[in-house]
Amino acid sequence: MCNRSSAAHAVFVKYLLERAWMESCMAGLNFSTLETTIIPVYNLPTSWQLLVLGAIFGWLILAQLTTFTKHVRGLVQPFVLRHVESEVPVLLAIQKYRQPQLDFFMGILANLVSIEFYALVLPMLFWHGHGKLARQLTLLMAVCLYVGNSLKDTVCAPRPPSPVRRVVSSGTEATSSAEYGLPSSHTINIICFAGYVLYYLADQEMELVAFVTIAALFAAITSLVIFGRLYLGMHSPIDVLAGCAIGTSLLFGWCNIDEYLDAFITSGENVVSFWAAISILALYAYPIPESPTPSFGDHTAFNGVAFGIVTGVRRTFPLYHASTASTLALAPDVVLKTALGIVTIVVAKEVSKYLATIFLPFICYLLEPLLGFRFQSSSYVKSMRKGISDDVGDRMETRKLGGVLKPFYRDDDLMDVDTGIRFVQYATLGWAVVELVPGIFSRLSL
Repeated sequence: MCNRSSAAHAVFVKYLLERAWMESCMAGLNFSTLETTIIPVYNLPTSWQLLVLGAIFGWLILAQLTTFTKHVRGLVQPFVLRHVESEVPVLLAIQKYRQPQLDFFMGILANLVSIEFYALVLPMLFWHGHGKLARQLTLLMAVCLYVGNSLKDTVCAPRPPSPVRRVVSSGTEATSSAEYGLPSSHTINIICFAGYVLYYLADQEMELVAFVTIAALFAAITSLVIFGRLYLGMHSPIDVLAGCAIGTSLLFGWCNIDEYLDAFITSGENVVSFWAAISILALYAYPIPESPTPSFGDHTAFNGVAFGIVTGVRRTFPLYHASTASTLALAPDVVLKTALGIVTIVVAKEVSKYLATIFLPFICYLLEPLLGFRFQSSSYVKSMRKGISDDVGDRMETRKLGGVLKPFYRDDDLMDVDTGIRFVQYATLGWAVVELVPGIFSRLSL
């Protein structure tokens, strides 16, 4: 605990110097007087950054040459299928106790790890003084979503078959039900979300009774969400067990690197460019499933949000995110800031989507002669959906991932621009949360 506090204190002190420089710039002082305090944002890649990117790129080439995904699927899928079929009686025994009120309750709990829940809670943490927790949870959830969804689309194991009844209580659940089964992403996400919040609170000044009460509440909610996946017929026991193992492993690993990662994001070199490279490689590395699913679209969105968050925090950390708050009181200014912030990020997202649909296709047209293949749009840009033959469209339909194509995947010289549009609009949303909205709050003295 002392080491974590010391590391955080060191980062904060380091940034006091940068904040003094930034404030002096805004005040019109001479840059040269504080030249030694400038922390460079863009430099040549460091050795460890080159090593990480080189290792990922090398792995991608090896996986492509060895058809790694197909080999893993061939080994794991039959084993999972046997368990999914044999575990049907377990789910039927659980569903004997179904009641309308219990269906509604379990459906509400399932939404605690939905995109809508994150879109509401995480910005509030950023805007009301809990930036460190918010950025760690955002990045952790992005990793959980990528790991869970990529494993789903690697194994391609089905969800519980009939006569198990799948209870869909919301639009989010309907989207989830269109994905493959193993592992349970709800299980991964709730373990990591609740577990990291408790880990973070353990390092804060809290009464022991209050911490124990919160821990017991989180443990109960986590258990109910996990059990709810079986009760609602959304997953087989093997899906949930795999989710528990993966979620626990990710949480343990994250708790050991969070301070290093936070120090890198807030004070490291080449943060934005390095994260951009990681984001692009993550899009490229995503596996192609046997049939289209919404999983890749969800990953693209959260990947974009994570990139926007990292970019905004690195640019404005000493101005908006260095201070912390101990409580989140429900006061009129809190409600006003939250309402104003949500409206702002929604507008920013829609404006960026509109601009991206105009400029990205134009950029793609310019790149076509250089790259040697054509771009197309599966939904966003009508003009780029023309001139594609039916046979090519049918073949590409098998390559689609929730309405988009695997990025940079070459199939008859066609690539989907929608992946870039989706990434840009959600990156803008993340950036607006941590830079645009706090800037508006500062201007309005909120």
